[in-house]
Amino acid sequence: MAEAAAKTSITETFGTEQLARALDNRLHTALRCIVTRHSATAVHQHNTTMPELPEVEVTRRGIAPRLEGHALTSAVVRNRSLRWPVPAGLERTLKGLIVVHVARRGKYLLIECARAAQTAPATATSANATLVNSAPVTSAPVTSAPVTAGWLIVHLGMSGSLRFVAPGTAPRKHEHVDLATAETILRLHDPRRFGAVLWHPAARGPVLGHALLARLGVEPLNGQFDGETLYQGSRGRSVGVKPFLLAGGVVVGVGNIYASEALFRARIHPTTAAGRISRRRYATLAQEIIAVLGEAIDKGGSTLRDFSSNGTPGYFQLEYFVYGREGEPCRVCAAPVRALRQGQRSTFYCARCQK
Repeated sequence: MAEAAAKTSITETFGTEQLARALDNRLHTALRCIVTRHSATAVHQHNTTMPELPEVEVTRRGIAPRLEGHALTSAVVRNRSLRWPVPAGLERTLKGLIVVHVARRGKYLLIECARAAQTAPATATSANATLVNSAPVTSAPVTSAPVTAGWLIVHLGMSGSLRFVAPGTAPRKHEHVDLATAETILRLHDPRRFGAVLWHPAARGPVLGHALLARLGVEPLNGQFDGETLYQGSRGRSVGVKPFLLAGGVVVGVGNIYASEALFRARIHPTTAAGRISRRRYATLAQEIIAVLGEAIDKGGSTLRDFSSNGTPGYFQLEYFVYGREGEPCRVCAAPVRALRQGQRSTFYCARCQK
């Protein structure tokens, strides 16, 4: 009985409503402090957290409505030395292309671009060549569908962000790439230059076949991810469960912050060998991964940065149970939160709640 109780999730143990009330109270207090202390411009100066899947999804949702259906009038590359060099000639490649769709795979933004539709001129032909004085018939102009030219693959790296600025706005320091439409400019800011802006031409096949994307695991929020995915992918694995999640080969996009939080909610110790966790516990962990990522997206992402370019920072980081709280009392049992290093990444956990 004690073992079974230890394996239930934090949500199941303490109740969804109780957790929600506690989180809402802390969020309300923290929001008042932040609104007082941070302006929209200061937001950029106070964040040091790497963008994770929720931030990238929030970014996608923020930029898609202002890009899709619009032609790129120009592109500007001020610094090609990102994690991988920005392709030479990208400016020429993109000019005049239409943004068809903005998608996401893991933490990569995929901006599909197409050539403008071509309209064939009207032609005049005889209705019936055997009839004398037959009236010519003019066919209607034929417009072809836009043809995909390729995809921009954008990664925000460790410090990247995207924001819209008005045409003519002078670039600030570390603003390396612009994508311009007639109405606005989407600008990449990346101080550490660990981000990426790459081009995958349609002639090379579907973008998901790109070397950076082909081996990524299941998307956690696409309805196909569950505990069985984790259970089957972990058999025979002796690595700790947290590094197993971060590797991205089984499930993609569960970054350092949300892995710590999901493991806490599922009451699983982060150093437990991935291959030793039961099917039942993985079912709980998968549910908590989906829940914590979904909550982060709903609240605008974890960082205090204007990823969505609408001046609204994300506040989910104020609700952490363990991440970044070493030495502070656990919000559930009051034991001090502990920290350790796994694969050169900080891990936070409660030794009493997580087994």
